[in-house]
Amino acid sequence: METGNHSCGTDFTLVGLFQYGKMDTFLFTVIAILFAVALIGNITLVHLIRLDKRLHTPMYFLLSQLSIIDMMYISTTVPKMAANFLSDTRAISFVGCAIQAFVFLILSASEALLLVFMSYDRYIAICRPLHYPVLMSRKICCSVVTGVWSSCSITALMHILYVFQLPFCGSRVVNHFFCEIPSLLPLVCEDTSQYELTVFMSGYVFLLLPFLAILASYARVLVVVFQMGSGQGQSRAVSTCSSHLTVASLFYVTALSTYIQPHSLHSPGRDKVVAVLYSIVTPVLNPFIYSLRNKEVMGALRRQMG
Repeated sequence: METGNHSCGTDFTLVGLFQYGKMDTFLFTVIAILFAVALIGNITLVHLIRLDKRLHTPMYFLLSQLSIIDMMYISTTVPKMAANFLSDTRAISFVGCAIQAFVFLILSASEALLLVFMSYDRYIAICRPLHYPVLMSRKICCSVVTGVWSSCSITALMHILYVFQLPFCGSRVVNHFFCEIPSLLPLVCEDTSQYELTVFMSGYVFLLLPFLAILASYARVLVVVFQMGSGQGQSRAVSTCSSHLTVASLFYVTALSTYIQPHSLHSPGRDKVVAVLYSIVTPVLNPFIYSLRNKEVMGALRRQMG
């Protein structure tokens, strides 16, 4: 079998999200608008949290970190997709593909772990309020965020170093709109079943277990809240939990459908639609779900607007 195309100088070709039909311009316009909305929404939220001292709490510190991840997250995929669409040159270099996959893995894993810590923050605030200043001190928050970025970077680097030393064959046409490991595995010229097990385990650790932990923590929060008997407290807690759970469900469920099944069961069309949900739609919705249903954030916005 010929493996000459394995050289690092050989480009990949991204098929893209669009099939260059009658609807491609309309779809591209929609994606561009979503990209702009995501950047504006997340930048505004980070700016508000930085300026308003009333938002200098662990909850909003974590929310600002989520917004930073979302801005980088959507910027990893959409600009290249837009450039390929406008220029009609759908190539991406070997190194460029590796960097894009590496950054995307770091950000997606970091978001998955950060959402868990945000649910832990709400659990401590409601179920153990007297211990909140100690368990959610600024030092602990910074340590956790640093640990999240470090562990996710190391894990992503291990995956990238392994995948991009494999022999790629054929025309190197990636049936996706960005370089994502599940979309690259069908191009490998050797059996990847053992590595797919590693991908599955990573999905289990970084996606399934965190999602189950979030569900468990919010179940406990709701039990405690409804035992309190305060109507206003119940309403506020349910609003906060439902907002976070909406974000978490959209992100985890769609990502799990990509990372916990072998590539032989993947459908390129379905994978691209699912990828749009967790790589583009989620960063768009996050700032609005957290801000429009949050009185503190809306109050900070009104104060900053004079």
